[in-house]
Amino acid sequence: QVQLVESGGGLVQPGGSLRLACAASGGPLSDYTRAWYRQAPGKRRELVAALTSGGSTTYATSAKGRFTISRDDAKNTVYLQMNSLNPEDTAVYYCYARRLMASYWGQGTQVTVSS
Repeated sequence: QVQLVESGGGLVQPGGSLRLACAASGGPLSDYTRAWYRQAPGKRRELVAALTSGGSTTYATSAKGRFTISRDDAKNTVYLQMNSLNPEDTAVYYCYARRLMASYWGQGTQVTVSS
């Protein structure tokens, strides 16, 4: 069974940076699309960034120019580098992996942007 475990969340001041990591176990995910979603209190879960096995990326409008998704398939890990964070980025960030009919979620990591 595939398991995804996020790390790297925390409290950061506005304008700061964080790097989230999502490590997978239970099988290689090199041919999966990997993605990050987030959910703020009272809001729906939304896509932040996605990266296909072929290297194509998709970013939410709010993330473009500030966030970068990358993957290291040798480590079965996907990253989300977040720069220029603002309070609107405060949310639980979830890791996601999908291939055909199989999909998996991580448990989430809290990111709080506050002074």
